[in-house]
This record gives sequence, C-alpha cells and structure tokens, in this order.
Amino acid sequence: MRIALTLATIIGLTSPALAKTPCGGSFSSFLAGVKKEAVAKGHAPGTVDKFLASARSDPKVIKADRSQGVFQLDFITFSRRIISQNRIDNGRRNAGKWSSVFNRVQREYGVSPGVLLAFWALETDYGAVQGNFNTLNALVTLAHDCRRPALFRPQIFAALELYERGEFSPTKTTGAWAGEIGMVQMLPEDILTNGVDGDGDGHVNLKSSPPDALLSGAKMLRGLGWRPNEPWLQEIVVPDNLDWSQTGLTTKKRVGDWAKMGVRPRAGNLGPSNLPASVLLPMGRKGPAFLAYPNFDVYFEWNKSFVYVTTAAYFATRLEGAPVYDAGSPGKGLSGAQMKSLQQKLTARGHDVGKIDGILGAKTRAAVQAEQKRLGLPADAWPTARLLNAL
Repeated sequence: MRIALTLATIIGLTSPALAKTPCGGSFSSFLAGVKKEAVAKGHAPGTVDKFLASARSDPKVIKADRSQGVFQLDFITFSRRIISQNRIDNGRRNAGKWSSVFNRVQREYGVSPGVLLAFWALETDYGAVQGNFNTLNALVTLAHDCRRPALFRPQIFAALELYERGEFSPTKTTGAWAGEIGMVQMLPEDILTNGVDGDGDGHVNLKSSPPDALLSGAKMLRGLGWRPNEPWLQEIVVPDNLDWSQTGLTTKKRVGDWAKMGVRPRAGNLGPSNLPASVLLPMGRKGPAFLAYPNFDVYFEWNKSFVYVTTAAYFATRLEGAPVYDAGSPGKGLSGAQMKSLQQKLTARGHDVGKIDGILGAKTRAAVQAEQKRLGLPADAWPTARLLNAL
C-alpha cells in the first residue's frame, strides 16, 4: 500500500531525462527507450541488457492499480477491518522480540515503536505477506502506463543500481504490485536512500531481516520530516459547541489553545501546550475525534490515502496502550455513487477535488467543509445526504 511521492521522486519529476522515454505506445519501444536512458545515465550497456532481458508487462499489475476500492470505505469500517486482535497481539510479541532494535530506532531516529509496528502489520502482516509480483515487471508496467509514469520510471533505474550492487534480481525479487519490497514495503529509490544494514551482515535485506527493515523504515520517516520523540495522533473529546469550521488538517492551533476551547484527552494528557495540532474528525462531529500533531502529516508522505493514514496512525497508538476509540454515532455516509455525484457537484461549484473517484480524500473534505459553511451547516467535513441534496 505504500505509494508515496518521496523527495527523490519529486526531484525526478523535473529531470530532463524523463522526457526521453514517454509512457504508452509499444511496450518494446518503451523498453528500448529505457535502455537508452539507462546507458545515458552511465550504466554499462551489457549490464542494462541483462537487467531488462526478462522484463515483461504484467496486466495483473494494472488491474490491481485500478482496483483500490478499499479506500472508499469510511474510517470506522476500514479500521475495524484492518485492526484485528491478532495483529495487536502479534505486534506486542514482536515489540518484545525485537526490543533491542526498537530501542535503537528510538535512540537514533526518535521514532516510537508503535509507529513502525503499525506499518509492519498493515503493510505485510509482520513480514508474512510481502507480495508475489515480480518487482521489475511491476515497475516497468507502471512506468509504461500513463497514470503515474513520473513516479515509477525513476524506480526502474533505482532497481538497476540495486542490481549492480547485488541487492536485486530481475527474475527473483518479488513484492507488492506497485513495486514495493520487503517487510515495510519500500520502493527501490527509498531503499537506495534509506536502506540500513541493521543486522551487520553487509547487506540491506528488507525481505527477511527485521532489523534492516525497521531501521530503514525509521530512517525514511526521519528523512520525510518525522520530528523525533513527538506524538503523532491522540484521541480526544470535543465539546458540542466547538467551532466545527476550525477542524480539519488545514487548521492548526497550539495544543494549549485547543484546551482553552474545551478539547480534552480521552486518556492521558495532551501533548506539549505549544505544539501545533489539528482537530481531526474522520467521520464528522458525531464520530471519533483525534488531535493530529505535526508528525501525522509525515504519514501522508508514506501513503496518500486519508483513511489508511488515519488507521495506521491510530493503530500505532493502540499498540502503545491507547484504548479502542469511541466510535460515537456519526451520521450515515454516502455510497460510492453518491460520493461521485457530490464530487461532480463540488467541481461544478469551482472546487478542486482531484479525480472523481468516490473517495473522501483531503481535497474533497476541504470542499465539503467550505460548502457546509456557505450553506450554514455544521462545517465538520463529513458529507451526508443532506449536503448532497442541498447542492
């Protein structure tokens, strides 16, 4: 599930080399262009030929890319489906088994154990399900496809560099459909930049070495902006008279100011009073409520899905002892078809909601909140039939 736009990828978006191998068209012509591009980057022609000799387009990869309907689920449904007692129990066992590694992670990168445990669990069930797609085929397929070529084409050359180091096999390396490898699912560029030999064997092996995978994941999070030893998400209780238009990730206030407005922790204490934070209502004012700290924003560099990110961040708190969230009694959400209709109406009113996909993402939430405020409805960013009808 880890499909992030990393700093290395953002740099790649503006690289002049990207224009040399356009997406689409004949796959054989595309591969020929990739070979020329690789040689132009300084790789030996013979090495490039061997690396790409077995490369094939995989229609199953495209099918998987177009079938991510799970992200249309609301937070409560998605999180309850994903966070099982078995995953919690296994997480706590792994926390004990690899305590020395997690202590090192905390010491060197300031990333709390629960954060990496949650990613380890949600990405691969603690390494048990890492994917059986041929990684090279996945990368060339997605680079050839014109939906996100700028994200995936640089990964081919990163995999080539790993191959030259003896860390990647064109025929044997497998992983997720989107080209991620290992226990915490990292793309080749991320491995090049953040791979850590945690067990000291001279290799970065993210598929079978938990120390390598966990330390590499922690280094990547730190590189993406993780603030050491700070909180990321905390369940809260909000007053009924809160100004709902002030909620959402685009509005940040100091924790002390939220406390003055009546926000209180459901358990424990709020974070430092001067720390900026947002009140997050995944399913509106009547559903679960969280305080999202600066580190929560880093989750979106790992995965772009709002529901996945919120679930991963919440799961991390559960693994560190937080109680099951109070689901409340949120209003009934919209169906996929209704959500698409809403997005079309929002677009017609001039809002940028991105793709009309039926997913309640960050852009759609912002547009919903703006229209709720305009119409005099509680502006909690949770779309209902009442809003759809009002539009």
